Amino acid sequence: MLLAPVAHAADEAPPSPRPALPDLSATIVANRSYWIPAGEIVVFDFLLNRFDQAHFGCCDFDVTARTVRRNLRSSWVVDRDPFTVNQLGHPYQGSMYHGFARASGLDYWEALAYTFAGSAFWEIAGETTPPSRNDQVNTGIGGSFLGEALFRMANLVLEQEPLAPWMREVSAALISPPTGFNRLAFGDRFDTVFPSRGPIYFSRLQLGFSGQTQASEGRSTTRLRPNEGLADFFMEYGLPGKKDYDYSRPFDYFTFQATASSANGFENVMTRGLLLGRDYRVGSDHRGVLGLFGNYDYIAPQAYRVSTTGLTLGSTAQWRLPHDFDLLTTLGAGLGYTAASTIRSQGENDFNYGVAPQAIASMRLVFRESAALDVTLRENFITRVAGAADGARENIARIDAALTWRVHKQHGISIKYLGNRRDVRGGDLDGRVQQRSTIGLFYTLLGHDRFGAADW
Repeated sequence: MLLAPVAHAADEAPPSPRPALPDLSATIVANRSYWIPAGEIVVFDFLLNRFDQAHFGCCDFDVTARTVRRNLRSSWVVDRDPFTVNQLGHPYQGSMYHGFARASGLDYWEALAYTFAGSAFWEIAGETTPPSRNDQVNTGIGGSFLGEALFRMANLVLEQEPLAPWMREVSAALISPPTGFNRLAFGDRFDTVFPSRGPIYFSRLQLGFSGQTQASEGRSTTRLRPNEGLADFFMEYGLPGKKDYDYSRPFDYFTFQATASSANGFENVMTRGLLLGRDYRVGSDHRGVLGLFGNYDYIAPQAYRVSTTGLTLGSTAQWRLPHDFDLLTTLGAGLGYTAASTIRSQGENDFNYGVAPQAIASMRLVFRESAALDVTLRENFITRVAGAADGARENIARIDAALTWRVHKQHGISIKYLGNRRDVRGGDLDGRVQQRSTIGLFYTLLGHDRFGAADW
């Protein structure tokens, strides 16, 4: 759902200032519960186990007291479950744990502890297989990053007064099911909306088609689909520049992006949020926020898949430039626990885990309310540290560039380029190079009248 589009013609009177939102934190704290989310997580894991048992059959989910005792004594391993299950399914499972805790009034760090504990409970008592340390990272940490972004967006929808109450409730439940469940199941106790404190945010929905311009499959049996339909949603929440907005809570600034593809389901799911940091100003034309960020990324450009959960040090800032230009920039570098895989490859063990230095650099150059150029670069280098036995090293790079023109009010057109490359050195995959580039045309629905640039 595209959140709260804001637009006004140049000859209209500017909108009246939005009234300050009351700080309802005291109400939320007074009604919070530590027992309710604990019970919800246990019931959720039980129901998930029963579903998996019915769907997959023998024997990974035939949990008994004996298998629980064995898992409690066993060493934690790196498992070889299907890539999508490990790298997309488990983080979403973790987002449910996080959502149950947040929707019960707990703060971010308390919810992170519940998510981590819920993941460990599943690894020991939800499956018969030995507990997996890669699943613990994906579910217990990556799930928390994903869950907080979903929780924040759901509550932002609940604040949108122009929407009918039933539309707000249904939309919030679709974004964050635990939020919708607790509001329905416990009535007034958890119906206080988490206060956003009025952040500046930018949202964008793109619908269109992309065609392949370059591809190298690199010994995989993947049959690439040269053309695909795409639906991409992007949100940037808590942009710097608002005078009375601070970054005292984790994820008071975050980005979220998810892209659905007709070729392979999800092309990407990515979120990056400020965990600890502060805002800053340099003169009258430069404002930003800097600190420690947590990120979860899942990227699948058909030829291969890569996913990482990590921490980076970085900054996001806005620069006011001459001649009606604004420049929004992001820079970050850090470490992640990363996995990469070839889709439908010839080898049974054709994926790799390891600690990976990672970096991100992005910019959005905005011209008035007319156009914006977005460019984002991501890179991961998977090392042999904490990796699988094959000892492979990988360098994975991605560029996402889009030029958007506003046609009328919130409606625009974008030309978008995506470039992805995976280089593997060492192990059974030595010498593999996989790459894919596409260019596409998109209808764009914009959720802010200045492409996210603050007008201070």
